[in-house]
Amino acid sequence: MIASTRSSGRTAVYIDGYNLYYGRLRGTGYKWLDLVLLFRSLLAQRDQSESLEKVVFFTAPALATFATHGNASVNAQAAYHRALKALYGEQVDIVFGKHVYDRKGALLPVYVDGQAFDRNNRVRVWKLEEKKTDVNLAIRMYRDACRGLYDRIILVSNDSDAEPVLAALREDFPELMIGVLTPIRPPLPGTAVHRRTSQSLAVFAHWTVANITDDQLRDAQLPESVSSNKKPILRPPHWVEFSG
Repeated sequence: MIASTRSSGRTAVYIDGYNLYYGRLRGTGYKWLDLVLLFRSLLAQRDQSESLEKVVFFTAPALATFATHGNASVNAQAAYHRALKALYGEQVDIVFGKHVYDRKGALLPVYVDGQAFDRNNRVRVWKLEEKKTDVNLAIRMYRDACRGLYDRIILVSNDSDAEPVLAALREDFPELMIGVLTPIRPPLPGTAVHRRTSQSLAVFAHWTVANITDDQLRDAQLPESVSSNKKPILRPPHWVEFSG
């Protein structure tokens, strides 16, 4: 992490949920993640008297047809969102995009090892795409900056599609401090780095965090049962397991 000499201030975190899930949480038992606690801990480690004002989580509703656990996956995601809102209210915003797919399948070229690309050798596949997340994230970050709501922002993503908005923020709001946290695993000792921080994002950041450790995730889990105005919100049983 790169230390900063700038004054402390109000901080907001903008999370690409798709990137966080597939980059770090998928296949782990840490999906019941307390986003506010995680970033409060991160800011405390920076020790710059930063105040976490807002966490904005960008995601899309799960589709039972494509989810590993079908309707249980849809219910688990909904429970997670309710738990975050029950605990933190207006401090957490959840912004939804959507998933789209061609019901007839997308016609794509077949990959054949050792052979050149052949556009005529195609097959229909299910191709699920998340829409609006990148645009929602960019617009929200920029509009919040225009309103002067925060002194510092943290982007949680490794998607280079966020480069244009970071570039615009650096140019138009030079007083705004930008941090980038890459939601990937740290490399195991003696192994090659399986994924790296997007340099196109890091170049516009005042500081970066290269990964999220298992200890950080383990120490930032929501309670097994979260109180709400209705019945308690329980951690989904299949989220306890290290699986897809």
